[in-house]
Amino acid sequence: MSSRMSAALAGLALAILAAGCADPAAGRVSLVRATQPPASPPLPSLTVAPPPPSPMLSSGPVKHPFPMATSLTEPMATAAPLTATGPPRFFVSARTPLVRFPDRSKTAVFTPVPPAVHSAETGAFIANIPLPPGIASSWHLVAAARDNRTFAIAGWTEPTNPSIRFFLVHLDENGRLEQPVAVTPTDPDNLTLVYDLALSADGTRLAYSTPLIGGGAKISVLDVATGRRRDWQTMTDPMVSGLSWAPDGRSLACVLGGRAIALLDLARLGTDPDGATSRIIKSAAGALPIESVAHTSDGSALIYASGHTVERIPLAGGPVQVLARPELPPGASLSLRFSVDGTGEHLLYVHQWRAYRAGLADGAVTSVPITVNERPGEGDSPRVAW
Repeated sequence: MSSRMSAALAGLALAILAAGCADPAAGRVSLVRATQPPASPPLPSLTVAPPPPSPMLSSGPVKHPFPMATSLTEPMATAAPLTATGPPRFFVSARTPLVRFPDRSKTAVFTPVPPAVHSAETGAFIANIPLPPGIASSWHLVAAARDNRTFAIAGWTEPTNPSIRFFLVHLDENGRLEQPVAVTPTDPDNLTLVYDLALSADGTRLAYSTPLIGGGAKISVLDVATGRRRDWQTMTDPMVSGLSWAPDGRSLACVLGGRAIALLDLARLGTDPDGATSRIIKSAAGALPIESVAHTSDGSALIYASGHTVERIPLAGGPVQVLARPELPPGASLSLRFSVDGTGEHLLYVHQWRAYRAGLADGAVTSVPITVNERPGEGDSPRVAW
């Protein structure tokens, strides 16, 4: 990615994080009611003029171009969970389209890139994931179900009027791909920017978070079969990340503004717009941000990282337990974005095209290079899930 584009994205991220340092105890998540409304070949480059400034930093009132969705009457995901298959054998990587400004031009050239399947043991490339019609490239969001075979991936449509779309892919026992299935929503949504993505333990619900124009953020639960959706919003936090489904599908954990871990109770929605029940589980200590959260396999506790220290906190209360202290190289992000496998025993994170695997029983960390067959090592590091 060019220095100009990197600087612009870094500035946007810094502005959002700075705004997110508000009082985390005020981060109530409210229910908003509304009227129910075969592998890919190498991808060509696309050219587009620079986009206008983002409306997400507007000083105007909080608004949304579409009404909050309530067509999904049952947001919980209570079908039988997909079975964890032991230590993960695969992980999926996803990255953003590559961007460059040739010959000092102000016109960006985008090169789409596909998501890929890798060996969890070696990081070796196994296969590119074909993209459904209407999706030109992967986007850097990917989530895994407990079985290490079912994945939800975000895709990028095109450069002149870009938006994000979601699709599911399933691997067989040898890592071979079944045909990807697009998730088609019934309710319109503004998906030009998505913070995070999580797939329920039973594979029936997709949760994602987006900003609201002028401030605040939205959490959405999407039924992958019907496309129906339920939305909530927080008015005090400009960014919601770290989405994690409880194994029983009845609650959803998230990180508010990088400063607090909250739990949204999907079984107690209330009857008025402010009736959804949520509670703060953990507030960030000092200046260290929190980015990712994952439930333990039995759902009794949450795993998170305070800076680069991986910790476990019981939902019923009790002392925090340190699980691992990975030492990242100089220049690494202040926060740790990770994926925990279905057994709850293995954690995965990425730094500069290397995948790091941490054992949560002993804290041992090993790393392997991430290899791809299209544009290896170019652009930002991919994001991964297993």
